[in-house]
Amino acid sequence: MRHPQAATTPDEPLVAGLRELKDRTGLSLAALAARTPYSKSAWHRYLSGGAPPPRSAVEALCRLAGTDPDPVLALWEAADVPPPPAAPEHPARRRRWAGIPSGRAPWLPLSALALFGAATAVTAAVTLSGRPDSAPAAQHLAAVPRCHGRSCQGALPDASACARDARTTSTVTGPAYTVLLRYSPACGTAWSQVRLRSAKAREVSVRAGQDVLSARYPANDPAGNSSPMLSVSSPRGVEACAEVGGELACTGLDAEPEADAQD
Repeated sequence: MRHPQAATTPDEPLVAGLRELKDRTGLSLAALAARTPYSKSAWHRYLSGGAPPPRSAVEALCRLAGTDPDPVLALWEAADVPPPPAAPEHPARRRRWAGIPSGRAPWLPLSALALFGAATAVTAAVTLSGRPDSAPAAQHLAAVPRCHGRSCQGALPDASACARDARTTSTVTGPAYTVLLRYSPACGTAWSQVRLRSAKAREVSVRAGQDVLSARYPANDPAGNSSPMLSVSSPRGVEACAEVGGELACTGLDAEPEADAQD
């Protein structure tokens, strides 16, 4: 079903394109909210033209529709959409843990987080260029975590520089992969990391109580190995899981943090 198009504003082609993608997914607004970091009301605004969508929302919808994002992103750029706020609209989406694979935590788009980290590092290097000590200073800034606690919720550890001081507090190893529970004292966050023996699609999840976050990676993405981060005061009571090839492995919860288990 195609929605009518008024074509009265510069962003109307983008809105029509987003509606077509939404129809292609066959998902309701509630289902879109369950699979992305954006709420049902946010998706209603994006699809009705009531608010401009962030780039990451456009990419997420393209992924769910299984389509090439470039044509829709061209419409997004032509609409001159203002940049999104620094914090995601729903940084801490709470869900009751139902397990994997029977109960899925929300999928989070990853490209926006990676681009944010790369842009921040480039900005720091450009700002400091021309100074005799610019290289050491840029390296120092790159090593400083870009968030802490709740502001890290839902972000990826590498893009936020939280992986720099992370330690492994618990592991489980199987024939095909190893799952690690990782904790960053500087950021106050924990996440799940998986190390594969061969390229396979995987879902990496972390939970603490009723808070669950996960990320899915296709087999052709060799770099994706971490779940988003949860804001926690310690790794105790946190569970890290990965599902690879239909097999699920989890570690953590009651494991004692090991002060010398560093990576």
